[in-house]
Amino acid sequence: MLRELPRVVPAPPDKPEFAGPDHPMRKVTRQVAFDPAGWTPERAAKVAALFNGLAAEWQTRTSEHRNEPLDDALSRGGAGSGLCVEVGSGTGNATRVLAKRFSRVLALDLAIEMLRRAPAADGARVQADGAHLPLPDGCADAVVLVNALLFPDEVARVLAPNGSLIWVNTLGDRTPIHLPAADVDRALPGEWTGTSSEAAWGTWCVLERENP
Repeated sequence: MLRELPRVVPAPPDKPEFAGPDHPMRKVTRQVAFDPAGWTPERAAKVAALFNGLAAEWQTRTSEHRNEPLDDALSRGGAGSGLCVEVGSGTGNATRVLAKRFSRVLALDLAIEMLRRAPAADGARVQADGAHLPLPDGCADAVVLVNALLFPDEVARVLAPNGSLIWVNTLGDRTPIHLPAADVDRALPGEWTGTSSEAAWGTWCVLERENP
């Protein structure tokens, strides 16, 4: 069950119309969230190649408003402060924010070229597939996905019983890798509860197990 919080961070003008429902990554996002068989080695290799090719210019896609949804989620969503596992960390834009909040941050990405461009000081960087995280069960106080693919079973596996999933789409429904908060909740195994809202151009939700 999700409780919608009122917006407190206003939406700036001139929101980028970056991606719509027909974007190729939108279909992939929904498939892997609701059908584990949809993530094959071939598809993983294609996605890795795509983002490796984009890494050199990835930082040009950021803006001063990019991290406002994540800031709002951390402030109002009730996330913890121990080990944070960031899946799909890219070049580390959100990792900087997380490093200020959590005592330890582990930043994982499928694309090695993204990780090579991320600042080493903000957290440990590991090349890994979000569908097969190299982590023990129940180790994470938070799993953070900012514009990243959701693999529900792996999120549930690595989260501590009272851990939080933090899901952020920085451009809301114009984010290529996008799921509405209600679909994130529906995709996770078992019963979850939490909050969701909008901030700047983005959307977010923070979810925890209902009966840890």
